Amino acid sequence: MENCMQKNIVVLVSGGGTNLQALIDSQERGELGCGRITCVISSKPDVYALERAAKHNIPARVIPRKAFSDAASYSAAMLEAFREEKADLIVQAGFMTILDASICRAYPNQMINVHPALIPSFCGKGFYGLHVHEAALAAGVKVTGATVHFVTEVCDGGPIILQKAVEIQQGDTPETLQRRVMEQAEWHILPEAVRLFCDGKLQVNGQVVSIQE
Repeated sequence: MENCMQKNIVVLVSGGGTNLQALIDSQERGELGCGRITCVISSKPDVYALERAAKHNIPARVIPRKAFSDAASYSAAMLEAFREEKADLIVQAGFMTILDASICRAYPNQMINVHPALIPSFCGKGFYGLHVHEAALAAGVKVTGATVHFVTEVCDGGPIILQKAVEIQQGDTPETLQRRVMEQAEWHILPEAVRLFCDGKLQVNGQVVSIQE
């Protein structure tokens, strides 16, 4: 894009990195606006997300959660890394480690997460990965989806940026539903939310996010 200051995006991962891949693909199609993925940070060594970064020549770091005694010391190490990387936006893309409130305070409305449900349903402590889809199926809801939201001190409680609905089909298992929510919702709204942020199109007023397109 012309006339825009590059925004440095740091992507946090803990596993296979399917949402990271969606971001990389969007970047290579020129769809992240003023944003550029400048670093991937993993909470675990030897995860496939790191291979995805390497294949696309994106610098990566491993800051293993197990090397730190508690969330505070781990968060301090992550904070230092964000500052070294000059992060403008931090994206949690399948990042399975809780960071403490110091990160939210240092980067208010600059950290986003994708959650595989329509918040405020099936969210908060304990709702991650397949657990979310198991809960949706057990509740008998007919529609689920994904949410991209800003990260605050409240787990899954930050201002909502984008949501996309996905219909539940008869015979769905947690695994089939997880896949469809990723393909139909997460991989679309996460890159779009990143673009909107990096292009300065988001305005946050309390819990409400307005999009200025």
